[in-house]
Amino acid sequence: MLRNYLEKNLHRIVVKLGTNVIMRHDGKVALGLLCGLVEQVAELRSQGIEVLVVSSGAVGLGMERLGLLERPTVVAQIQACAAIGQSRLMSLYDDAFDRLGCPIAQVLLTEDDFRDPVRHGNLRATLDALLTMGVIPIVNENDTVSTIELDRATELRPRERIFGDNDKLSALLLKHIGADMLVLLSDVDGLYDRNPTEPGASVLAHVDMVDEGILALADGVNGRGRGGMISKLESARIVLHAGKQVIIANGRTPRVLERIVAGEQVGTLFAAAREPVGEKVAR
Repeated sequence: MLRNYLEKNLHRIVVKLGTNVIMRHDGKVALGLLCGLVEQVAELRSQGIEVLVVSSGAVGLGMERLGLLERPTVVAQIQACAAIGQSRLMSLYDDAFDRLGCPIAQVLLTEDDFRDPVRHGNLRATLDALLTMGVIPIVNENDTVSTIELDRATELRPRERIFGDNDKLSALLLKHIGADMLVLLSDVDGLYDRNPTEPGASVLAHVDMVDEGILALADGVNGRGRGGMISKLESARIVLHAGKQVIIANGRTPRVLERIVAGEQVGTLFAAAREPVGEKVAR
């Protein structure tokens, strides 16, 4: 089923790399793994598939540079880590992709880029132009400014959050730029049918609907990133409502992107609905 879908429909994909893919458990950069994923993205581009990379890791890299062992809890300190780490993150990508002859572009987004019609139109036009020119956009939430609304004065009317992590950003990006598939890569093999620490737990190969029963399988938030399985499932629901495919897989799996594009069973596939339906999760 997946192979047939990919052969007919895979022209543009969004690949999200989580913090726990970019960073090792000791807080250092997983350089070999990152370069391996970069090579796979470059190979997809050589096959004529347009790839947008949404990358976490800026805060983690900033923490490493500052010698912090635990993620700060003060918003301004998190923003400072993001500001420090973002340039390091892009330097890593630029060096890795440049060795393969692939130009990249940094794209930092806030929620207003999806709320405001003019800004959204400009974003879509810029991304389309970059992809047409053979450039690989490296997208991230602009943490340096986007979380500032958490400290908004109480007299101001609060706004509904559109995204608060890169999982949901990836889903909205797919929806608004017309991509065909979202691949969420983290340090888990997929969605388990129970807590993965329990005996007999196994990865679900296929999910056709993200309902309350599926959401109940989520196991909370990881230690370094802001996402976690619940965020990935909510993102999958956004993409499914748009009539597209989502795969949650382990970014440490050898040749993971190549195998997914080849139609192999890797991780958990969230199959698209036959007809796109109204989006209720995010605007």
